[in-house]
Amino acid sequence: MSIRLYVGNLPKELERQELEAVFSEYDDSVSTKLITDRKTGKCRGFAFVTVKDDEQADQIIEKFNGYELKESALKIEKALPRSKGKSDESNDSSPAPSSKRRSSGGSGNSSSNRSSSRKATSSTEAAQPDPRWAGELEKLKQLLATQTSNS
Repeated sequence: MSIRLYVGNLPKELERQELEAVFSEYDDSVSTKLITDRKTGKCRGFAFVTVKDDEQADQIIEKFNGYELKESALKIEKALPRSKGKSDESNDSSPAPSSKRRSSGGSGNSSSNRSSSRKATSSTEAAQPDPRWAGELEKLKQLLATQTSNS
């Protein structure tokens, strides 16, 4: 079963070949789809990557989430399934990660509801740093401590 991943925070001047090159270094079976503006042909800031299975998806998320591409840190997460039907398309509800970015201006309530429910369910996790960044966080804390003790 293939898994679609949302790749966000892409630079506007990114070309399809550049995106393919990034993910082909991981595995040749990975397929990419860069979403472009119809009028200008430039990247709209996101893409989708399709991988074989959940395990490969998790590995790619761990390896490339935060990866610097043309001075932009990539944001990678599993894409929600596409909604089908004409009525959904008229409401501009394409896959959730991309619609979530578009609706962040305040027009959509789904992303705010999701974040508030996430806060309520993971209040103990909120106090804990992400284990992938714990080492970097510790270095920053030590750097800050040395700066404040010197002044």
